[in-house]
Amino acid sequence: MPAERLLPTTEARDLVALAADIARAELAPVASEYEKADRFPREQFRLLGKSGLLGLPYSANWGGGEVSYEVYLQVLEEIAAAWMSVGVGMSVHTMSCYALAHHGTDEQRDRWLPQMLDGDLLGAYALSEMHAGSDAAALSTKAVLDGSDYVINGTKAWITHAGEADFYTTMVRTSDNGGRGISCLLVDGKTPGLSAAEPEQKMGLTASTTAQLRFEDARVASNRLIGNEGDGLKLALSSLSSGRLGIAACAVGLAQAALDEAVEYAKGRTQFGRPIIEFQGLEFLLADMAATVESSRAMYLDAARRRDRGMPFQRQASIAKLVATDGAMKVTTDAVQVLGGAGYTKDFPVERYMREAKVPQIFEGTNQIQRLVIARELKNS
Repeated sequence: MPAERLLPTTEARDLVALAADIARAELAPVASEYEKADRFPREQFRLLGKSGLLGLPYSANWGGGEVSYEVYLQVLEEIAAAWMSVGVGMSVHTMSCYALAHHGTDEQRDRWLPQMLDGDLLGAYALSEMHAGSDAAALSTKAVLDGSDYVINGTKAWITHAGEADFYTTMVRTSDNGGRGISCLLVDGKTPGLSAAEPEQKMGLTASTTAQLRFEDARVASNRLIGNEGDGLKLALSSLSSGRLGIAACAVGLAQAALDEAVEYAKGRTQFGRPIIEFQGLEFLLADMAATVESSRAMYLDAARRRDRGMPFQRQASIAKLVATDGAMKVTTDAVQVLGGAGYTKDFPVERYMREAKVPQIFEGTNQIQRLVIARELKNS
């Protein structure tokens, strides 16, 4: 049962319909196969790029779609509903373009942004380290200016697309001045001295490569500094607010897919002479799942509309991320319950959905961090 959407224009409806068609025809049929084989879906990202879906919320001056966040996130939800690894990758790529698109010079944007937005280049976002996850200001990967280059040494951790990406929006330490000593560099994926470790062995999103990113005397030209030295943490936190909306939309897409699978199964499974969807115990369970999906969608759309209107939206983004990802965990778990023993097997996708639902509660700021952000804004209001 497709989501019922209130889209602002005919063009927006056509765009979301295009995304849904691509998701159904090109992504959903191969998702299980790729996940089982831990196979990275690079050709699918190229398809999204050539379809104009990898640069939606950015300016048309550099090849973007100049689409509102309200519409972009609903496109993203359709992609994630078909294949969560690709949805998360699309969100990460969009976030990786943020610093350059919003804080780069026109010369930098002219040089790099068009290829990033049309899908020729796939992005990654390198902020976290083993001892600097929730405490991003504690990062230690160091960049020292040597002539016209920065020389980078250190290790990033939990990097989506590590080893697969063509560019890395990378936060590095350029001085010892705490959070004010962090800067942002746009690092080419082929930079000598840059390498990726073996991919992490994860419980879900196995087609989405996650690995450590190692810098060993990697030289990056100083003209790849985005903003000024010391702006990095500010840029990182700003991009994360938008990135959290992307993860919220992905979580809603995953929950919608689980709900659809559960409803379809409950209509077709017969016990005691009638479909199990007619039993009140399951009716109420499915109703709660639907309520969670639709309320989560409403939360991310509210935050997106605030962002589109230039209003403060950080608290609403954290609420949307918290509500949607916790909701997806519950909906996918309940979908397994609806299918019973069948749901616990790999014959049906709901067991994969449940495994995939866990990590959105962790990345882009754990849900405990979201609660801190929300509480801090309440105290300061």
